[in-house]
Amino acid sequence: MMDSLGKIAVIGAGSWATALAKLLMLNNDRIGWYVRRKERIDEFVKYHRNPVYLSDVTFDTDRIDFHSDIDAAVDDADTLVIAIPSPYFKGEAERISASLQGKNIVSAVKGIVPDDNMIVTDWFASRFGCKDSDLLVIGGPCHAEEVALDHLSYLTIGCHDTGKSRLFCEAIAGPKLKAIVSDDVAGIEYAAVLKNVYAIASGMVGGMKAGDNFKAMLVCNAAREMRRFIDAIAPLKRDIDRSAYLGDLLVTCYSLFSRNHNFGAMIGKGHSVKAAKMEMEMVAEGYYGTRCIHEINSNTVRADMPVLECVYSILYEGANPRMAFRDIYDSFC
Repeated sequence: MMDSLGKIAVIGAGSWATALAKLLMLNNDRIGWYVRRKERIDEFVKYHRNPVYLSDVTFDTDRIDFHSDIDAAVDDADTLVIAIPSPYFKGEAERISASLQGKNIVSAVKGIVPDDNMIVTDWFASRFGCKDSDLLVIGGPCHAEEVALDHLSYLTIGCHDTGKSRLFCEAIAGPKLKAIVSDDVAGIEYAAVLKNVYAIASGMVGGMKAGDNFKAMLVCNAAREMRRFIDAIAPLKRDIDRSAYLGDLLVTCYSLFSRNHNFGAMIGKGHSVKAAKMEMEMVAEGYYGTRCIHEINSNTVRADMPVLECVYSILYEGANPRMAFRDIYDSFC
């Protein structure tokens, strides 16, 4: 039985990567950190903070081994926490030529690999031959901004090897972070993709001022839709009311920190999809997740998903948001 995950390295330099690095440094003497741009690392070391994301969080940079070469970061670590937004994930991960044999891969991507339509753990298994027991996933509900503010936060760590899940929980746990274990790796990953899609829908109806009653019905139906899809694509006895599923869905659909909700709100207020994308300072991963889940569901799963299809029609087929939601109103129950 393992008693350590070895040296842990964060791969990525956005807000979620920064929040996770903050948590990891509570319980680890040193961490590695891959930051693609060398000048960003220089600023980081000089000011002891990420110059772009969550810049109020300070770090003891003497305890961080920074790398601008992803292979150097991989070689220097035993466990890699992948925290790259899904639209950019594949481009970065395909640059890895160092061996991943025996290394633990922790996906904090909260998205799906565009074009390949694969969850990240499946992609690592397919691309690099990683074993299921070496693949972990981080589920919510947890916003990077609330970690930065030291608000009480919750995570679910999924792995087929629950011993490794527990070790990673210990690596990030603290007074303001509670973590639990799960063996539902695929379910947690698909839930993380879907909750972003439904947060866009929630933002849209909010932007249209459709009212809290309608939004509540939307979220209830989205939860049932999530269960239908996940149970079909990854059959397993699971309770969709647990925090990694319903909890993550609720916080993403209602929080002002939710970039997907805010993206949807702009569209609901009348912005075009293109304008809303340009307005966003950070990636709304649900935009890409909507297309991926639509294609997976259309080609293989074929679950009943009216909310997903409504969002897809607005984002990719130019449907009018008010008309699109009116069309699915009678399907709510």
